[in-house]
Amino acid sequence: MSAALLASRPASSESTLVLTLSNPGARNALHPDMYAAGIEAFDTIERDPSIRAVVVTGADNFFCAGGNLNRLLENRAKDPSVQAESIDLLGEWISALRLSSKPVIAAVEGAAAGAGFSLALACDLIVAADNAKFAMSYARVGLTPDGGGSWFLAQALPRQLATEVLIEAKPIGAARLHELGVVNRLAKAGTALDNALAWADELGTISPNSVARIKGLIAAAGTQPLADHLVAERDNFVASLHHRDGLEGITAFLEKRAPIYK
Repeated sequence: MSAALLASRPASSESTLVLTLSNPGARNALHPDMYAAGIEAFDTIERDPSIRAVVVTGADNFFCAGGNLNRLLENRAKDPSVQAESIDLLGEWISALRLSSKPVIAAVEGAAAGAGFSLALACDLIVAADNAKFAMSYARVGLTPDGGGSWFLAQALPRQLATEVLIEAKPIGAARLHELGVVNRLAKAGTALDNALAWADELGTISPNSVARIKGLIAAAGTQPLADHLVAERDNFVASLHHRDGLEGITAFLEKRAPIYK
C-alpha cells in the first residue's frame, strides 16, 4: 500500500474526524500524495458542520518519520523546482490545518521527526505517549527545516532552546516538551489516540463559533499591537454575544443545564 492520509470517523464519536498518516514500511514517512489529501481533507472539514474537532495521528503506533530520504536523493537528480513544488504543497497543507476553524489535536506515538514534528507543532494541541520522541534532524543530514518547523519552534520556545533543538538536532523526549509547554498532555504508551479522541469529543461540545473566533484571536496575537488586539477582542465579543451560540450558552448557564450547540 502506498503513502496515504486516511480519514475516518470513530464509531464512538459523532463529531470528531481522525486523519491517519499511513506509509507502511516507512514509518509513515510523508509524501506529496499525503499533502494533497490533507488539503482536500481540511476543505471538507471546514464545510462540514458535523465535524467539531480533528485528530491527526499515525498508523501502527508511530506518528511520522518525516521526509523519505531516498525520495529526496532521487529529487536531487531532477530540476530543483520539483522539490520546491513538493515543499510548497506541504506548506499549503500546513496552512490549511492552521487556518482551520476547528480544534486540531496531534496524537503522537513512537516518534515525530522532521516534517512530522512540524506537522505535530502545527496542530493546536498535542497529546503524546510518555515515551514518544520528537526530532528536527535536518542539520544531521545537511538540510534545513520545512513545514514550518523552525517558525513553530521559534514561537513556542526561547530562542536558545529553539536553536539547540534545530542545530544540535538530537531527539527530545515528550516529557521534556511537556515541561516546556509544547506538549499539552502525556499519555501511557499506546493510549495517545484514545486520550486525544476523548479530548476532541470534549472540545466538540464547546461553541463552534467561540472556538473559531478564539483560534483567530490567538493567531493574530503574535503580530498585533495590544491596541489593535483589544479592538479585535471587542468586535469578536459583540459578534459572539449576538450569535445563536451566545444565546444558547448564556441561557443554558442560567438554567443550570448543559448547552447544546447546533
